[in-house]
Amino acid sequence: METQTQATPQTVLTLKNLKMSFGAKEVLKGVDLEAGQGEIIGYIGPNGAGKSTTVKIMLGLIEGYSGTVEILGEDIRSAGVGYKRHIGYVPETADLYDNLTAREYLTFIGELYGMTFEDADQKAQGLIELFGLKDVYNSRMTSFSKGMRQKVLLIASILHDPEILFLDEPLSGLDANSVMIVKELLEALARAGKTIFYSSHIMDVVEKISHRIVLLDGGRIVANGTFEDLKALNHEGSLEAIFNQLTGFDTQSETADQIMQIIQGVTRDD
Repeated sequence: METQTQATPQTVLTLKNLKMSFGAKEVLKGVDLEAGQGEIIGYIGPNGAGKSTTVKIMLGLIEGYSGTVEILGEDIRSAGVGYKRHIGYVPETADLYDNLTAREYLTFIGELYGMTFEDADQKAQGLIELFGLKDVYNSRMTSFSKGMRQKVLLIASILHDPEILFLDEPLSGLDANSVMIVKELLEALARAGKTIFYSSHIMDVVEKISHRIVLLDGGRIVANGTFEDLKALNHEGSLEAIFNQLTGFDTQSETADQIMQIIQGVTRDD
């Protein structure tokens, strides 16, 4: 009987020896990484590790790096801006055009990605309704709560059916029901062959949804594998514990005690 082998997912993103400095500060120190079609990559690390810099380079928002960045088989240095039509992005903090209505903003974003107004409007209306914002589709976003704004950002990132999604704290401000919807949506997108870069400080979410976890620390990748791989190598039971072990952070209890001493007015004996 002929043995069938499982097809290897097509590589859609490759970083080779990626380095980046801002003045004398070296932020990325030689990052090598591949992401395949249909993968959810949990991209994590302490503040200042270089996560946002990596993503902004891939989005074409930062230049001056050394190394190679290939997206969908093209070096982004020579690809022009065309590759960006295949990317969706939810930044950790974003400024929406508050004076626009949700409809005006989403159709504007859709047209930037090459959609017709009619197609963008039709898709946006359907998505807005499913995210529980039907009644405010034509309202100006100055009146929107943080959670409502986050929903608009999420809709804007998927409206054009991108091949790659970069999500930075995408669940910020969402209610519990919306969080469950987004988690299910990410799995559905991955099954449809979309590649998702998911960055968050909420370790239990990263642990549950990621097919592979990449931990960046000090500008270098210090772990790259499934959660089970990382757990087996580091002998820890949770991603948070693995994160703390690999980044050398083990003073959380002591720091919490010191904070309590300060707010309670307790004098410390040095």
